[in-house]
Amino acid sequence: MPVWNSREFDDHEQVCFFSDAATGLRAVVAIHSTALGPAAGGTRFKHYEHDQLALDDALRLSKAMSYKSALAGLPLGGGKAIIIGEPTKLKNRPLLHAFGRYIDRIGRYFATGEDVGMSVADIDTVHEVTPFVGGTSAGTGDPSIYTAIGVIHGLRAVMQRQFDRSDFDGVRIAIQGLGAVGWGVAERLHQAGARLVVADIRDEKVREAVNRFGAEASDTAGVHAADVDVFMPCALGGIITERSAGEISARAVAGAANNQLATPAAGDALARRSILFAPDYVINAGGIISGLEALADMPGRIRPALGPLEERLAAIHQRLASIFERSSRDGTTPEVTAEIMARELITRAGLSGARPSDDSVSTVGMTSSVN
Repeated sequence: MPVWNSREFDDHEQVCFFSDAATGLRAVVAIHSTALGPAAGGTRFKHYEHDQLALDDALRLSKAMSYKSALAGLPLGGGKAIIIGEPTKLKNRPLLHAFGRYIDRIGRYFATGEDVGMSVADIDTVHEVTPFVGGTSAGTGDPSIYTAIGVIHGLRAVMQRQFDRSDFDGVRIAIQGLGAVGWGVAERLHQAGARLVVADIRDEKVREAVNRFGAEASDTAGVHAADVDVFMPCALGGIITERSAGEISARAVAGAANNQLATPAAGDALARRSILFAPDYVINAGGIISGLEALADMPGRIRPALGPLEERLAAIHQRLASIFERSSRDGTTPEVTAEIMARELITRAGLSGARPSDDSVSTVGMTSSVN
């Protein structure tokens, strides 16, 4: 797997490959940047058609984590862990322990937590052999709860910008993916009076949403084209291509999934149709914001001054509003504007000498929750 030749390589600081013959573990950890602090990012346990796709995913997601932390004002860098394989076949305690021992080796610079294919119980198991994990049942718990709360705050900024209102009463919203975050978003939007269209690969989750929220069912392949005000991708990334962007009826796209745009051209296609896009690593930052609570339990970490979690989650609203304002002023798309802003913050930290050294890294706050 040629790291430097990957289209997702962005001068990443470190890429680690781990394997354990006894358990069948094969994993990769990509650390994009530690300019603002030790890297943080969740662990994704997933089957890939070939290993290069797993590496590309780790590189791409770790960069997004750098941007997410920077724009959230967190003293953290960006990283991501990938365990390669089908979790229903491979996942067991010995394998998770082997993975945890490898994480322990690089815990000085990286901590991890839950992501696709990993549950809070799995993270608890990894935590049995390393302290460098967050989002455990003994800590803040499932980060998806806070991701969903943050998404709602961000969605209000989208509503204000695109619809000149901040409430959801009667607003038609399509949600693709009813996993932990998607379900939490649907539940909160239903309580706020939104009219939902839902899709998921699991028919039983769709039926439950129809019964509990009065939602309209849709198929996963066509939900992006539903006649709604807002489309919310809350499953896996890459859902918005140049083609699907042309099929979207909504006036805004604002979901919880990572890497929703398959290519930069997809974002341009949305902009040409005046569809507002909320950069995913900004609107879905609630998980990592809540994860800061876990750093006090990690060896050598010092808790930074933190305001109430509710206020830190609510700040996602203003962050997105600022991005939309600058995007409009500069004539760039929101995703380009967000990347520029994140890189400015990371570069500024590097130029000021804020990047942690081997001796100072332990004084910088580290977290490990995902999304």
